[in-house]
Amino acid sequence: MTQPPQLVLYLVDLVAVLVLTFGLYFPRHRRRDLVVAYLGVNVGVLAVAATLASSTVGAGLGLGLFGVLSIIRLRSTELSQHEVAYYFAALALGLLGGLGASAGWLGVAGSALILVVMAAADHPRLLRRHRSQVIMLDRAFPDEAGLVAYLEQLLGAHVHSASVQRLDLVNDTTLVDVRYEVAPGGGVIASSGGVPVAAALPGATGTGQVSA
Repeated sequence: MTQPPQLVLYLVDLVAVLVLTFGLYFPRHRRRDLVVAYLGVNVGVLAVAATLASSTVGAGLGLGLFGVLSIIRLRSTELSQHEVAYYFAALALGLLGGLGASAGWLGVAGSALILVVMAAADHPRLLRRHRSQVIMLDRAFPDEAGLVAYLEQLLGAHVHSASVQRLDLVNDTTLVDVRYEVAPGGGVIASSGGVPVAAALPGATGTGQVSA
């Protein structure tokens, strides 16, 4: 089987990152600043990886530099876990496009596999009843069983885990990270426009956003 021209790999990468960004990420999460980040990271990685592949500079050095830059980028702002996954998907697509000449059509298959996995793993219907929320309760719960029972009544859901982040017996508050599963058609604490509505429930204020 003949190897694909490098230009074909470039075009595959560009099409793949556009599908990843505008076909998967933005319609589902609507965060514009990360659209710029994903496109910039992908094209930057593609350009530098292609240069390294055709020069005497070792590709390992380039990949090491990208690793350092990625750590700095991820520490500069707060990203959720699914946003980190999209970030590294965009980076991987760029590497496959820039260094994939030796791999041939396997690089194209790898790009397609990344898109398929991201489309399936981040689909809204996948585990859609599972939620997580950080909630500040206006009561102190030193007893875990009592805390779980109160949260299940408050959320109207089955609590899988409740990890106490801070227990304040003086001010009578509990900060807890809750992982729970809502019943089919059941209500759930959610956030709207970045403002959690958990505060409207008696005995609790929510911090952070609900994630599936």
